[in-house]
Amino acid sequence: MDVGVSVPVEEPVVVRAAALDIAKATAMVCTRVPDEGRAGRRVQQTWSVAADTAAILELGDRLRCQGIERVVMEATGAYWKPFFFLLEARGLECWLVNARDVKNVPGRPKTDKLDAVWLCKLNERGMLRASFVPPLEIRQLRDMTRTRAVLVRERTRHKQRVEKLLEDAQIKVSSVVSDLFGVTGRAVLEALVAGERSPAVLAELARGSLRDKKPQLRAALLGGFTEHHAFMVGQFLELIDTLDAHIAQLTARIEEHLAAMDTGAPHAGAPHTGGGVPLRPGALALADRLDAITGVGQTTAQIIIAEIGTDMSRFPTADHLASWARLTPQTEQSGPVTRSRGTGKGNPWLKGALGEAAAAASRTHTFLGSRYKRVVKRRGHARALVATMRSILIIAWHLINDPNATYQDLGEHWHQRLTNPARKTRDLVHQLERLGHQVTLAPTPDPDPAT
Repeated sequence: MDVGVSVPVEEPVVVRAAALDIAKATAMVCTRVPDEGRAGRRVQQTWSVAADTAAILELGDRLRCQGIERVVMEATGAYWKPFFFLLEARGLECWLVNARDVKNVPGRPKTDKLDAVWLCKLNERGMLRASFVPPLEIRQLRDMTRTRAVLVRERTRHKQRVEKLLEDAQIKVSSVVSDLFGVTGRAVLEALVAGERSPAVLAELARGSLRDKKPQLRAALLGGFTEHHAFMVGQFLELIDTLDAHIAQLTARIEEHLAAMDTGAPHAGAPHTGGGVPLRPGALALADRLDAITGVGQTTAQIIIAEIGTDMSRFPTADHLASWARLTPQTEQSGPVTRSRGTGKGNPWLKGALGEAAAAASRTHTFLGSRYKRVVKRRGHARALVATMRSILIIAWHLINDPNATYQDLGEHWHQRLTNPARKTRDLVHQLERLGHQVTLAPTPDPDPAT
């Protein structure tokens, strides 16, 4: 451990500050506290601690004895979690900060010790902003929703591999069947794995509207499906069934977890929705209210709750939440030039779910669908999608922030109330003139009352 050195420094924002530069097995600790013997000076100490539970708890006791007001650490993989949660349990205020915000001055030496000292100086000067670390019940919900999303993606990959195997065997059934893993598609796949090779027999497995496409099915099922293909397809079908079972278990567990969560909403008597339907317990009622947003289903609603939580005090306004989620374009200004930068990466789990919801809403005749269509004409698909995602997230903030709020669609014609008829007429006339037309406007005659 280094000997404490007293150095002159300006008045800090955090009088007793600490910082951790965390690695997998160890962490470098730096503390900066007032020098009790010399006014206006600081005592700085740095030392290394192990990343095991006993050492972290001992570190927490030591920092408490020094009266440390705030401990900051970088978000380094998953290695920060033991330090953050154990020190927080010891009663210390812990801040997790983005590594991008705490980069040292370029060109200076970089060591664990210097990084810890730099981080501690930024801490005491109040030059950092804390990242959002949700409470335990939201973290557990996150684990389940993110795992379910991973399993769904893995299931999709296996389904795609099955289709590639069928293409390799010249089986073109996916050209006729829209859902290869629907009732008809799954029956055909299982029959192929069981050894059936006759296109006529396989085509008889068609169900529903596909019965009218038996001739196309017979042509599509005529190929070179071998025992090797049957073995590989059988393996993938077993994996898909296993993933289906795990996804169903996770979904049931997520609903149980949501039902047990207390969102802080008033529970006077037996609350009901506007239609007189009893609300489900806990956060399930919140998921139902989010489900009412156009494009948002139960799965997306659960992901929204898991990623932003149920306490909107972390985000004072809806704009704060949109900025945190990186759904607000960044401005870059230098002299007379002002540019609009991209929104940034943000939370990939939240943005992925909102992207799917926005894509679904864009195809509807609703307020959100109209918002997408208004923006896409001027800015293109990508920016229109981001604008719709932002609108969905802002609606979600209001629904979560106000437990009595419900979503009501304003209709696809809501934006027309802001349209200036004269300006709209002028724009349309200019468009026709640019296409080479000569436009003459005449007022629409009033209808004859006699008719």
